[in-house]
Amino acid sequence: MSGRGKVIGFLAAIVVVVFAVVYFGISATSNLGSGAQPLTAEEATKKLDKLYSKIKVKTPEPIKGQIDLNPVDVAESLPDIDKFPVSVKNSTPHFVEIFSSPEKAGSGVDGWLNEVATDFNKAKVTVNGKPVSVMIRSINSGTAADYIKSGKYVPDAFTPSNELWMEMIKSGGIKTERISKSLNGNVPGIVIDKGKYDELKSKYGEVNIKTVTEAIAASELSMGYTDPFASSTGLNFLVAALSAFDSKNLLSDKAVEGFEKFQANVPFLALTTLQMREAAESGRLDAFVLEYQTFFNEAELRSAYEFVPFGVRHDSPLYALGDTPALKKQILKKFADFAAQDKYQKSASKYGFNQLADYKPEAKVVNGGTISRAQKLWKDKKNGGASITAVFVTDVSGSMSGEPINRLRQSLIQGQKYLGSQNSIGLVSYSDDVTINLPIGKYDTNQQSLFVGAAENLVPEGNTATFDGIVVAMKLLQDEIAANPNTKPVIFVLSDGDTNRGSKLKDVQGLIEAFKIPIYTIGYNADIEALQKISSINEAASINADTDDVVYKIGQLLNVQM
Repeated sequence: MSGRGKVIGFLAAIVVVVFAVVYFGISATSNLGSGAQPLTAEEATKKLDKLYSKIKVKTPEPIKGQIDLNPVDVAESLPDIDKFPVSVKNSTPHFVEIFSSPEKAGSGVDGWLNEVATDFNKAKVTVNGKPVSVMIRSINSGTAADYIKSGKYVPDAFTPSNELWMEMIKSGGIKTERISKSLNGNVPGIVIDKGKYDELKSKYGEVNIKTVTEAIAASELSMGYTDPFASSTGLNFLVAALSAFDSKNLLSDKAVEGFEKFQANVPFLALTTLQMREAAESGRLDAFVLEYQTFFNEAELRSAYEFVPFGVRHDSPLYALGDTPALKKQILKKFADFAAQDKYQKSASKYGFNQLADYKPEAKVVNGGTISRAQKLWKDKKNGGASITAVFVTDVSGSMSGEPINRLRQSLIQGQKYLGSQNSIGLVSYSDDVTINLPIGKYDTNQQSLFVGAAENLVPEGNTATFDGIVVAMKLLQDEIAANPNTKPVIFVLSDGDTNRGSKLKDVQGLIEAFKIPIYTIGYNADIEALQKISSINEAASINADTDDVVYKIGQLLNVQM
């Protein structure tokens, strides 16, 4: 992942692996800082039973739906490209559109490429006597790759964070031509608490990707990393970790065995760097992944952590895509030369790029087919063999009528394709009361059919009892954990409005903390700050979506967590 601009962009655009949550509104006046003493397990169970007994819970007969066995249609789930605004507009009729990763096409220290492009467009550059310019669209590298590979939208050019995305695009049959190997320099790394770093160095003599993975496998280091389907740094870490176990064959039995042992001791997989940073601040993590450009610009991080580089460099290559006309190729070459000027490379250095010029990766870039298979391996092995039990809590209040409920149904039906058969799921809906539309069950073909049927038959009406829905979900999960103690519980809440009935946040906060159940939230233009607060209790993610992009975002979330 690439810096703060990318963090913000990913939160606003989002990959990726447990199923989703559609935004539920929580009153911004809710007080999370009550200062109350944590509940014991016995106290939490008694309180949960008491709250549950006050809720009117309906349990209709489950209805089966038609299962669609076709794989996820990424192009169909992606929103219109205009969801990702243009950061620099073209100034002439003859121009090229460039997708750029947000750490260089954002704002402030993350806005280097925008500044270069703006100056380029003012410089009155010509090709064959024609005035030319560039258009920059800031978009997460993983999401950009999805647009390009699916054919949903293919720009003239792409400058991702690293070459790994380009290898995957090439393997998808997309014609590419490298215009520049590097627009600026950057390096991904593992940011490790200084005290823990000293411990590792004392034991292993050297701290690098190999010794870090060994330390994690031996439960000597608690580390988190980001979604390798969406994050450049997360993808790079996955490839580097597999290479550390077997540099000759990333998918050998030796590499897979080492990865499984390593992954079983990874406590945290994050959608975003921001979510991971919050987990580190809570004391759960000794280390996490980050790009050096972000590390450079965060004085507090530099004072408390050591930076250990890994993987392939993040040097922002520039590629033309498809059958690019000669004029457009010339514009791209002129733009690359313009960016390479000393003036702009000095400004890149000022913003934190070009800092670790001497770093040379131990592993080389691998082909796109191998990378895709590595992602599949991660998907299958990321939970270390443990199963996930998820309850989807869906808002069916009256305000969800029309397009919102249609998109919610579509999100659930499409998102369920990301769920693994080793996991268990249930579905709860709420308005004035709460309905257990589908009790928790192993996600086999029968449960899949019942889940689709439950989603298809959601009908909106009434008020919004969000926290009653969460209480019922927690009760279902606690009963499941009693029968299956090794499962990992998770809740996904999907909603569009503020709670106006039933339990309040103050009633359930202590339960959420005591049971340590992560609650992922996705909302339709709701109170994002309040949603972030409820999700942050156990370091889950909160995603702001709308009817245009919620299907894609839910798919990303499920792909990471399930």
